[in-house]
Amino acid sequence: MNQVNTIEISQDILESARLTIPELKVEIAVFLYAQGRLSFGKARELASMTHWEFRQTLASRRIGPHYDVAELEEDVQTR
Repeated sequence: MNQVNTIEISQDILESARLTIPELKVEIAVFLYAQGRLSFGKARELASMTHWEFRQTLASRRIGPHYDVAELEEDVQTR
Protein backbone atom coordinates (compact mmCIF):
# COMPACT_ATOMS: atom_id res chain seq x y z
CA MET A 1 0.00 0.00 0.00
CA ASN A 2 1.16 3.52 -0.76
CA GLN A 3 2.24 5.81 2.03
CA VAL A 4 -0.23 8.61 2.76
CA ASN A 5 1.02 12.11 3.52
CA THR A 6 -1.04 14.83 5.13
CA ILE A 7 -0.94 18.61 5.00
CA GLU A 8 -2.50 21.01 7.45
CA ILE A 9 -4.80 23.72 6.17
CA SER A 10 -6.58 25.90 8.67
CA GLN A 11 -10.35 26.04 8.59
CA ASP A 12 -10.01 29.82 8.22
CA ILE A 13 -8.21 29.38 4.90
CA LEU A 14 -10.79 26.88 3.65
CA GLU A 15 -13.58 29.25 4.62
CA SER A 16 -11.84 32.20 2.97
CA ALA A 17 -11.48 30.19 -0.22
CA ARG A 18 -15.05 28.91 0.18
CA LEU A 19 -13.87 25.35 -0.39
CA THR A 20 -14.41 22.02 1.30
CA ILE A 21 -11.57 19.49 1.53
CA PRO A 22 -12.96 17.44 -1.40
CA GLU A 23 -13.33 20.60 -3.49
CA LEU A 24 -9.75 21.63 -2.65
CA LYS A 25 -8.50 18.22 -3.76
CA VAL A 26 -10.27 18.69 -7.09
CA GLU A 27 -8.74 22.15 -7.51
CA ILE A 28 -5.26 20.81 -6.78
CA ALA A 29 -5.77 17.86 -9.14
CA VAL A 30 -7.01 20.07 -11.98
CA PHE A 31 -4.16 22.54 -11.49
CA LEU A 32 -1.47 19.87 -11.42
CA TYR A 33 -2.95 18.15 -14.47
CA ALA A 34 -3.16 21.43 -16.40
CA GLN A 35 0.48 22.15 -15.52
CA GLY A 36 1.52 18.70 -16.75
CA ARG A 37 2.68 17.71 -13.27
CA LEU A 38 0.19 14.82 -12.90
CA SER A 39 -1.11 12.36 -15.44
CA PHE A 40 -4.84 12.10 -16.02
CA GLY A 41 -5.03 8.89 -13.98
CA LYS A 42 -3.17 10.28 -10.98
CA ALA A 43 -5.06 13.59 -11.08
CA ARG A 44 -8.37 11.73 -11.27
CA GLU A 45 -7.28 9.61 -8.32
CA LEU A 46 -6.38 12.71 -6.28
CA ALA A 47 -9.74 14.26 -7.11
CA SER A 48 -11.53 11.03 -6.08
CA MET A 49 -13.53 11.12 -9.30
CA THR A 50 -14.42 8.59 -11.93
CA HIS A 51 -12.78 8.84 -15.33
CA TRP A 52 -15.86 10.51 -16.80
CA GLU A 53 -16.42 12.90 -13.88
CA PHE A 54 -12.85 14.16 -14.10
CA ARG A 55 -13.02 14.41 -17.90
CA GLN A 56 -16.21 16.51 -17.58
CA THR A 57 -14.57 18.72 -14.94
CA LEU A 58 -11.62 19.37 -17.26
CA ALA A 59 -13.91 20.03 -20.22
CA SER A 60 -16.00 22.51 -18.22
CA ARG A 61 -12.77 24.44 -17.56
CA ARG A 62 -11.64 24.13 -21.19
CA ILE A 63 -8.61 22.03 -20.28
CA GLY A 64 -7.80 19.66 -23.10
CA PRO A 65 -6.30 16.22 -22.72
CA HIS A 66 -2.54 15.69 -22.70
CA TYR A 67 -2.41 12.10 -23.63
CA ASP A 68 0.48 9.86 -24.55
CA VAL A 69 1.06 6.12 -24.57
CA ALA A 70 2.38 6.08 -20.99
CA GLU A 71 -0.75 7.83 -19.73
CA LEU A 72 -2.97 5.45 -21.67
CA GLU A 73 -1.24 2.49 -20.04
CA GLU A 74 -1.55 4.12 -16.60
CA ASP A 75 -5.25 4.81 -17.11
CA VAL A 76 -5.84 1.20 -18.15
CA GLN A 77 -4.11 0.03 -14.96
CA THR A 78 -6.03 2.41 -12.64
CA ARG A 79 -9.48 1.57 -13.96
